[in-house]
Amino acid sequence: MKKGIMSLFIIAFFLAVTVTAHSSDSTSYYGNTKPANLKQEKVTRLRFYLHDIISGKNPSAVRIAHANLTGGSVVDSAVGFGSLFAIDDPLTMGPGKDSKVIGNGRGMYVSGSKDISKFTIVMYADLAFTTGRFKGSSISVFSRNPVAEEAGEREIGIVGGRGAFRMAKGFIKIKTHQIDMKTGDAVLHYDATVYHY
Repeated sequence: MKKGIMSLFIIAFFLAVTVTAHSSDSTSYYGNTKPANLKQEKVTRLRFYLHDIISGKNPSAVRIAHANLTGGSVVDSAVGFGSLFAIDDPLTMGPGKDSKVIGNGRGMYVSGSKDISKFTIVMYADLAFTTGRFKGSSISVFSRNPVAEEAGEREIGIVGGRGAFRMAKGFIKIKTHQIDMKTGDAVLHYDATVYHY
Protein backbone atom coordinates (compact mmCIF):
# COMPACT_ATOMS: atom_id res chain seq x y z
CA MET A 1 0.00 0.00 0.00
CA LYS A 2 2.83 2.35 0.90
CA LYS A 3 4.52 1.61 -2.45
CA GLY A 4 1.28 2.43 -4.29
CA ILE A 5 0.86 5.76 -2.47
CA MET A 6 4.52 6.60 -3.00
CA SER A 7 4.26 5.77 -6.72
CA LEU A 8 1.11 7.88 -7.01
CA PHE A 9 2.84 10.78 -5.24
CA ILE A 10 5.86 10.56 -7.60
CA ILE A 11 3.63 10.46 -10.69
CA ALA A 12 1.61 13.47 -9.40
CA PHE A 13 4.84 15.36 -8.69
CA PHE A 14 6.26 14.78 -12.21
CA LEU A 15 2.90 15.65 -13.76
CA ALA A 16 2.82 18.96 -11.84
CA VAL A 17 6.41 19.78 -12.89
CA THR A 18 5.60 18.98 -16.53
CA VAL A 19 2.42 21.13 -16.52
CA THR A 20 4.27 24.02 -14.84
CA ALA A 21 7.13 23.87 -17.35
CA HIS A 22 4.69 23.76 -20.26
CA SER A 23 2.56 26.67 -18.96
CA SER A 24 5.61 28.90 -18.45
CA ASP A 25 6.50 28.44 -22.15
CA SER A 26 3.05 29.66 -23.19
CA THR A 27 3.48 32.97 -21.37
CA SER A 28 6.24 34.20 -23.69
CA TYR A 29 6.19 37.76 -24.98
CA TYR A 30 5.45 36.83 -28.60
CA GLY A 31 2.95 34.83 -30.61
CA ASN A 32 3.02 32.92 -33.84
CA THR A 33 4.01 34.81 -36.98
CA LYS A 34 1.19 34.99 -39.52
CA PRO A 35 0.94 36.61 -42.97
CA ALA A 36 -0.02 40.29 -42.71
CA ASN A 37 -2.91 39.93 -45.20
CA LEU A 38 -2.70 43.62 -46.10
CA LYS A 39 -4.93 45.22 -48.72
CA GLN A 40 -3.46 46.96 -51.73
CA GLU A 41 -1.32 49.98 -50.91
CA LYS A 42 -2.99 53.38 -51.49
CA VAL A 43 -1.54 56.82 -52.13
CA THR A 44 -3.23 59.89 -50.62
CA ARG A 45 -2.26 63.52 -51.24
CA LEU A 46 -2.95 66.04 -48.47
CA ARG A 47 -2.48 69.81 -48.71
CA PHE A 48 -2.79 72.10 -45.71
CA TYR A 49 -1.07 74.88 -43.76
CA LEU A 50 0.68 74.62 -40.40
CA HIS A 51 0.82 77.75 -38.19
CA ASP A 52 3.86 77.74 -35.86
CA ILE A 53 3.37 80.77 -33.58
CA ILE A 54 6.05 81.48 -30.96
CA SER A 55 5.14 85.07 -30.04
CA GLY A 56 2.16 86.66 -28.30
CA LYS A 57 -0.06 85.69 -25.37
CA ASN A 58 -1.31 82.43 -26.91
CA PRO A 59 1.64 80.76 -28.73
CA SER A 60 1.30 77.36 -30.41
CA ALA A 61 5.01 76.63 -29.93
CA VAL A 62 6.76 77.09 -26.58
CA ARG A 63 10.48 76.84 -25.86
CA ILE A 64 10.91 74.24 -23.11
CA ALA A 65 14.74 74.10 -23.05
CA HIS A 66 17.73 75.95 -24.47
CA ALA A 67 21.50 75.82 -24.44
CA ASN A 68 23.53 78.14 -22.19
CA LEU A 69 25.36 80.07 -24.92
CA THR A 70 26.71 83.58 -24.76
CA GLY A 71 26.93 86.18 -27.51
CA GLY A 72 26.39 86.07 -31.26
CA SER A 73 23.43 85.96 -33.59
CA VAL A 74 22.52 82.43 -32.50
CA VAL A 75 21.61 83.64 -29.00
CA ASP A 76 19.70 86.66 -30.33
CA SER A 77 17.53 84.49 -32.59
CA ALA A 78 14.04 83.48 -31.40
CA VAL A 79 14.92 79.88 -32.24
CA GLY A 80 18.64 79.78 -31.40
CA PHE A 81 20.84 76.70 -31.67
CA GLY A 82 19.94 74.07 -29.08
CA SER A 83 16.45 75.42 -28.38
CA LEU A 84 13.80 72.73 -27.87
CA PHE A 85 10.16 73.56 -28.53
CA ALA A 86 6.91 71.76 -27.70
CA ILE A 87 4.23 72.39 -30.33
CA ASP A 88 0.47 72.29 -30.66
CA ASP A 89 0.24 73.97 -34.07
CA PRO A 90 -3.10 74.36 -35.87
CA LEU A 91 -3.47 72.80 -39.32
CA THR A 92 -5.71 74.84 -41.61
CA MET A 93 -7.20 74.71 -45.11
CA GLY A 94 -5.65 78.05 -46.10
CA PRO A 95 -2.83 80.34 -44.96
CA GLY A 96 -4.99 82.94 -43.18
CA LYS A 97 -5.52 83.13 -39.42
CA ASP A 98 -9.27 82.74 -39.95
CA SER A 99 -8.96 79.73 -42.29
CA LYS A 100 -10.86 76.56 -41.33
CA VAL A 101 -8.94 74.43 -38.78
CA ILE A 102 -8.74 70.78 -39.89
CA GLY A 103 -6.40 69.42 -37.22
CA ASN A 104 -3.25 70.00 -35.20
CA GLY A 105 0.44 69.17 -35.25
CA ARG A 106 1.65 68.09 -31.83
CA GLY A 107 5.18 67.15 -30.91
CA MET A 108 8.50 68.94 -30.67
CA TYR A 109 11.44 70.28 -32.61
CA VAL A 110 14.97 71.29 -31.79
CA SER A 111 17.08 73.92 -33.53
CA GLY A 112 20.02 71.96 -34.89
CA SER A 113 22.19 74.50 -36.70
CA LYS A 114 24.77 76.93 -35.31
CA ASP A 115 24.69 79.11 -38.41
CA ILE A 116 21.37 81.03 -38.54
CA SER A 117 21.78 81.42 -42.32
CA LYS A 118 21.53 77.60 -42.53
CA PHE A 119 18.70 77.33 -40.00
CA THR A 120 17.69 73.67 -39.61
CA ILE A 121 15.37 71.95 -37.17
CA VAL A 122 14.95 68.28 -36.35
CA MET A 123 11.31 67.56 -35.70
CA TYR A 124 8.95 64.91 -34.43
CA ALA A 125 5.27 65.67 -34.90
CA ASP A 126 1.97 63.83 -35.05
CA LEU A 127 -0.18 65.65 -37.64
CA ALA A 128 -3.74 64.74 -36.61
CA PHE A 129 -6.91 65.48 -38.56
CA THR A 130 -10.00 66.44 -36.56
CA THR A 131 -12.52 66.92 -39.34
CA GLY A 132 -13.50 65.56 -42.74
CA ARG A 133 -12.78 62.17 -44.31
CA PHE A 134 -9.62 61.56 -42.24
CA LYS A 135 -11.04 62.65 -38.87
CA GLY A 136 -9.33 60.61 -36.13
CA SER A 137 -6.33 59.73 -38.31
CA SER A 138 -2.83 61.15 -38.31
CA ILE A 139 0.55 60.99 -39.98
CA SER A 140 3.80 61.01 -38.01
CA VAL A 141 6.96 62.77 -39.13
CA PHE A 142 10.46 62.45 -37.72
CA SER A 143 12.92 64.24 -39.91
CA ARG A 144 15.52 66.92 -40.50
CA ASN A 145 13.87 70.09 -41.79
CA PRO A 146 16.43 72.37 -43.51
CA VAL A 147 14.36 75.56 -43.15
CA ALA A 148 16.91 77.98 -44.67
CA GLU A 149 19.16 75.66 -46.68
CA GLU A 150 16.91 75.06 -49.65
CA ALA A 151 15.32 77.77 -51.74
CA GLY A 152 11.59 77.36 -52.07
CA GLU A 153 10.73 73.77 -51.23
CA ARG A 154 12.17 71.27 -48.76
CA GLU A 155 11.22 67.73 -47.82
CA ILE A 156 10.60 65.80 -44.59
CA GLY A 157 9.88 62.10 -44.11
CA ILE A 158 6.65 60.42 -42.98
CA VAL A 159 7.51 57.50 -40.69
CA GLY A 160 4.10 56.23 -39.59
CA GLY A 161 0.52 57.04 -38.80
CA ARG A 162 -2.70 55.89 -37.19
CA GLY A 163 -6.32 55.39 -38.18
CA ALA A 164 -6.69 55.52 -41.97
CA PHE A 165 -2.92 56.09 -42.19
CA ARG A 166 -1.84 53.05 -40.16
CA MET A 167 1.61 51.86 -41.35
CA ALA A 168 2.05 55.06 -43.39
CA LYS A 169 5.23 56.12 -45.13
CA GLY A 170 5.96 58.92 -47.55
CA PHE A 171 7.13 62.51 -47.61
CA ILE A 172 5.95 66.09 -47.18
CA LYS A 173 7.13 68.95 -49.35
CA ILE A 174 7.13 72.18 -47.36
CA LYS A 175 7.12 75.75 -48.60
CA THR A 176 7.39 78.69 -46.24
CA HIS A 177 4.33 80.84 -46.91
CA GLN A 178 5.28 83.48 -44.35
CA ILE A 179 7.97 83.85 -41.67
CA ASP A 180 8.95 86.61 -39.23
CA MET A 181 12.65 86.15 -38.43
CA LYS A 182 12.40 88.41 -35.34
CA THR A 183 9.58 86.50 -33.61
CA GLY A 184 10.08 83.11 -35.27
CA ASP A 185 6.37 82.94 -36.23
CA ALA A 186 5.78 80.99 -39.44
CA VAL A 187 2.99 79.76 -41.71
CA LEU A 188 4.03 76.73 -43.73
CA HIS A 189 2.40 75.06 -46.72
CA TYR A 190 2.47 71.24 -46.40
CA ASP A 191 1.98 69.05 -49.49
CA ALA A 192 2.00 65.43 -48.27
CA THR A 193 2.22 62.23 -50.29
CA VAL A 194 1.15 59.36 -48.01
CA TYR A 195 1.49 55.65 -48.86
CA HIS A 196 -0.76 53.54 -46.65
CA TYR A 197 -3.06 50.50 -46.56
